[in-house]
Amino acid sequence: MTEVKRIVLAAVEDMFFLAKIEAAAKAAGVDLVEARSAEKVNEHLDVLSPDLIILDLNTRAWDPLEVIRRIRGDPKFRSTPVVAFLSHVQVELERAARAAGCEKVIPRSAFSRDLPHILKAIKCAGSPELS
Repeated sequence: MTEVKRIVLAAVEDMFFLAKIEAAAKAAGVDLVEARSAEKVNEHLDVLSPDLIILDLNTRAWDPLEVIRRIRGDPKFRSTPVVAFLSHVQVELERAARAAGCEKVIPRSAFSRDLPHILKAIKCAGSPELS
């Protein structure tokens, strides 16, 4: 039986944090597609059907809330899970991301801790448990 390779789109500008995500994705056996600019985010969304989208809400390279709105406005991505991370003190940004349609918004430290579980869940079930 052929294993289905899961695709994760990481819209993350921070190279060092992206390296952590790359290592976790490799360990979990999922394909990671990186987007470090607004152009790359849009380009990948035009051609991919990722199983999970990871979004850095602290990026300055693009408007992360607009990316969430684009994802949720496209029928192709309505059921695609979006996991976003931010600084733990950014309560208003967290509320805005949830209002835009992001299911899971977590502090960067919790994201780092939970990332292996999130990626393992996407590999096993096709959709991570976001509760």
